[in-house]
Amino acid sequence: MEKTSVKAVQDEYPDDFAWCYGCGRLNEAGHHFRTGWQGEQTVTVYTPEQDHTAIPGFVYGGVIASLIDCHGTGSASLALHRKNGHELGDGAEPPRFVTGSLHVDFMKPTPQGIPLKAVGVVEEIHPKKWKVQTEVFANDTLCARGEVIAVVMPSNFVDKQ
Repeated sequence: MEKTSVKAVQDEYPDDFAWCYGCGRLNEAGHHFRTGWQGEQTVTVYTPEQDHTAIPGFVYGGVIASLIDCHGTGSASLALHRKNGHELGDGAEPPRFVTGSLHVDFMKPTPQGIPLKAVGVVEEIHPKKWKVQTEVFANDTLCARGEVIAVVMPSNFVDKQ
């Protein structure tokens, strides 16, 4: 399984928006989730750290929820960026999204020490709202399913003091 997306939307977010604990490239303590295209689906690959343990041998569910959350907002960004006629690396800044809602179903315990692959399918439900269905796999085992309603970040969302 590939370690990470070669071209990730998070790499193109401006510095002011690159601090998310889940996907912010500038947050040294964060997870650094990276979301990119794989055909018409979106993919994030992440290997949880040993301290992301729920019980010995299994990943804490909050990390899985965080993966689904950031994968969802990153996927929505990729989809709207493409709808706007852009692809990663073309110099255009991708839109930023925030989470409107997050739903996670845990299907099976998620084993520690295995790269996890989040695979998303994106659907526009409103010009400013996108629904992302995500499945998280450890090898070929489906461990979790989630849905994110991602909302285009309002321009006044960040207070630039």
